[in-house]
This record gives sequence, C-alpha cells and structure tokens, in this order.
Amino acid sequence: MAIKYYKLLDTLNRRGINKSSLRTELNLAFNTIAKFSSNETVSLEVIDKLCKYLNVQPGDLMEFVDEEENEVKK
Repeated sequence: MAIKYYKLLDTLNRRGINKSSLRTELNLAFNTIAKFSSNETVSLEVIDKLCKYLNVQPGDLMEFVDEEENEVKK
C-alpha cells in the first residue's frame, strides 16, 4: 500500500491518545483503527473525522510513498 499512516500514529503518541479512546471518541469500528497499523485504505470520511478531531490537515496524518519507485532503486 502506498499510503502510510505513521504520522497519525506519531501524533496520537505525542498527544497521549490511545487507539481505543480515539475509536470511542470518533465512533469508529475496531477494524478501521486496525487499518492504520497495517497501512490499509480508509475512507475520506474517516480522514475528515480525524482531521477535525485532531485539528490537523490530511498531510499531517498520512504520506504517499511510491513503493514501485522504491523497488526500482533497490
């Protein structure tokens, strides 16, 4: 997957917010929260909720990494 959510996970860690409380606060499914750790696709609705809750921009939560380009460089 080309979208990486390490920025979201870092933001949560720095703010002392655990995934369980985030899930409860935003009324998100357990599976949705699990997708962040495995860099799976989530809906823009979820990204919108996260941006509003954390008062950040989408780029503060995720990053596009071109995996094909990285494979060519290896």
